Amino acid sequence: MIATVLAVCRSKDKGTRKKPAKAGLFKEELGLVGDAHADGTTHRQISLLAEESIEKMRQMGLEVGPGDFAENLTTRGIDLPALPVGARLLVGKDVLLEITQIGKECHTRCAIFQQVGTCVMPLEGVFARVIRGGVVRPGDSIEVKA
Repeated sequence: MIATVLAVCRSKDKGTRKKPAKAGLFKEELGLVGDAHADGTTHRQISLLAEESIEKMRQMGLEVGPGDFAENLTTRGIDLPALPVGARLLVGKDVLLEITQIGKECHTRCAIFQQVGTCVMPLEGVFARVIRGGVVRPGDSIEVKA
């Protein structure tokens, strides 16, 4: 299976669900233009979560989809939490991301955690910085680079 982008999502405010978009402009060392986390001050410029992780939450009875975990890129066909920090991903033809963090500490239990007592983002979400920018669209390929 070829790894692909299922959705590109953004929000203007931190800590909220993100809305899927037709495309996203990723800027080097900044993040996704128009997203609250695109301020260039952190190593967590882009967040990624696999559809396979979202499916685990659906199996618990939640009606969730792309962007509901505040991820910028929802992926399909790639084991994101298995990637090492420092791994690079070529997304589409131009965008190069570098994995900077696997998982995160969840200080404020989100609405999803409140509903079912768990959430996949703290364990299976990954974060990256933008090494080379460009446009990403749903359906774009994702390739792990050496």
